[in-house]
Amino acid sequence: MDKPNRIAIMGAMPEEIEPLIAKLDNVTANLYANNTYYEGTYQGQDVVVAYSKIGKVFATLTATILIEKFGCDMLLFSGVAGAISDDLKIGDLVIADGLCQHDLDITAFGHPFGYVPEGEVCIPTDVNLRNIAKEVAKAKELSLKEGIIATGDQFVADPDRKTWIGETFQADALEMEGASVAVVCHALNIPFFILRAISDSADMDASFNFDVFLESSAQISADFILSMVEAIAEAS
Repeated sequence: MDKPNRIAIMGAMPEEIEPLIAKLDNVTANLYANNTYYEGTYQGQDVVVAYSKIGKVFATLTATILIEKFGCDMLLFSGVAGAISDDLKIGDLVIADGLCQHDLDITAFGHPFGYVPEGEVCIPTDVNLRNIAKEVAKAKELSLKEGIIATGDQFVADPDRKTWIGETFQADALEMEGASVAVVCHALNIPFFILRAISDSADMDASFNFDVFLESSAQISADFILSMVEAIAEAS
């Protein structure tokens, strides 16, 4: 893998990027399009860090700006997610091998859930970055799950909805930004990677669990992403 000129690191909320910014050197904050982009270095690698705000539209905007305005040629997403799979527990790490939009519905026209013409139901992430993540997990002696992550503009706290998403998309976890980042990176031919730490179980206790475990889960995810940045720089 060629060394990236600049790595974009995204989160959706301040809590998801604050642990990242704290570890950067030579940080400068740049205000653009009503958001702040933090340029800096980590282990000698140039990075730009930003949180998008919650949801697919803001995530699309932020990912596009990181690539087109700040010249990033690789994107890593660090954040939290709700578990669908019973194999995932709070604090577990899951990486996306593909991402879909569970709330995209034009089935009235005969298409499957999550599909629009000229699009894909599930967009795959970069294989090389997933392999690097697996090596990082091995070195850290961490368990790393891999599966489909479903994205939608809904905070899911309904067991029935959770079950439907799991069965319809074969999804293991759900969140509110990843698939929109996937669409942007896929269209612009940018290698990308989505890491989520489980903060809740997307059921009736989801809102309580999310508040309690957001900070600790975000820290776990951020630490892992920074180890990936170091591994990427060393491998290049």
